[in-house]
Amino acid sequence: MSILDGVHRILFCHAHPDDETLATGALIAHLVGRGIACDLVTASRGEMGEVVPGPLAHLAGDGLEEHRTGELAGALDVLGVDRHAWLGTAPARAEGLPARRYRDSGMEWIRPGLAGPADANDERSFTWAPLAEPVADLVALVRAWQPDLMVSYDAGGGYGHPDHVRMHEVARAAAERAQVPCAEIRHEPGEGVEWFDLPETLPVVAEALRHHATQLTVQPNGTEVVHSGGQREEIVTAVGLAG
Repeated sequence: MSILDGVHRILFCHAHPDDETLATGALIAHLVGRGIACDLVTASRGEMGEVVPGPLAHLAGDGLEEHRTGELAGALDVLGVDRHAWLGTAPARAEGLPARRYRDSGMEWIRPGLAGPADANDERSFTWAPLAEPVADLVALVRAWQPDLMVSYDAGGGYGHPDHVRMHEVARAAAERAQVPCAEIRHEPGEGVEWFDLPETLPVVAEALRHHATQLTVQPNGTEVVHSGGQREEIVTAVGLAG
């Protein structure tokens, strides 16, 4: 029995542009190839992200928000994502509320591979908003788009980014309210995890990642990326889902 049995449309819930490709690009490409429609909601536009040194470095700060919006659109076109929404903007906005742009909350590295909250915060940020507000926004989107399954981070947000943790909380609460199954992303096989090993998706994922050029650089070997902070990482082509 698979978590995908009877599933025809999935809503992926991510925090920033590039998360959808880094964490779940291989799975999205695989699902689209199987005829399962994939939609995406993104919480923020990644305003606090560092920028890769080089010709795009001038975008750090002013200009990064809109540029990353374009990067995301290019990546989603490659992956075959059907629809995209920004949390806080219709149709992902609770009825009767004016549109809101949830901002990137930022992060600091606690140790290699584990992030935590940044010292400074902004009342416009995703983690600053009372939980009920983004939950109501996501419920509105779920009711509009009618997914059969929602997918988001585990309780630790994958590597601890506060926006990832918050999106986990928002997705879980919205799924419960809307009575839609919700699966968590897993990075290692284990009990209760349905594992997808998808090496054949590597060329598509690499092509999608090239659109996120402010945040990372796909290496000439086509199997690794170097992030804006200098971290080198294998492109992920295996991912698990746990209900």
